[in-house]
Amino acid sequence: MTSSVLDLAPVVPVVVLEDAADAVPLARALVAGGLPAIEVTLRTAAALDAIRAIAAEVPDAVVGAGTVISARNVSDTVAAGARFLVSPGWTDTLLDAMKASGVPFLPGVSTTSEVVALLERGVTEMKFFPAEAAGGTAYLKALSAPLPQARFCPTGGISLASAPSYLALPNVGCVGGSWMVPADAVAAGDWARVERLAAEAAALRG
Repeated sequence: MTSSVLDLAPVVPVVVLEDAADAVPLARALVAGGLPAIEVTLRTAAALDAIRAIAAEVPDAVVGAGTVISARNVSDTVAAGARFLVSPGWTDTLLDAMKASGVPFLPGVSTTSEVVALLERGVTEMKFFPAEAAGGTAYLKALSAPLPQARFCPTGGISLASAPSYLALPNVGCVGGSWMVPADAVAAGDWARVERLAAEAAALRG
């Protein structure tokens, strides 16, 4: 695996699973559509089992954990098989745990000061969250001149229509989104629809 989550695919699906039984068919549909990096968020009780199942049964998927907000989250998800970590924000304690985990990670930022603080700690790859609410493409474009060494995965409110404008920015490696995993398709087990939407997303290039 590339050492950078940002270079795996133009879009990282952000997945919320209520039932771990959906994890493997969903992951297979996303991989078949061309999106190998899958962020399973820790927003449900099924999340750890879902990560475990994808790691064990979908070898072509690169499964990661999202909504990582504590050192316990880091250890639990890496033990379950997570191959990258994503947080909505960061603290020194959380950053230390993610650095010690041995897997790539994207700490969340929404302000210039947070970006500078991470650069100071040797971290150059970050999640920009919540992207649309925090200033969107205009904000990221403004950051690129003074802080060109920082690269981002913007997530939060991004759609198929708005993703290309993010991917066109020099400091954006990929975007995170959930539009290719609509809740109704997951609930219905409509994996063909998920694969179709994933293929559309995988075709996006800046």
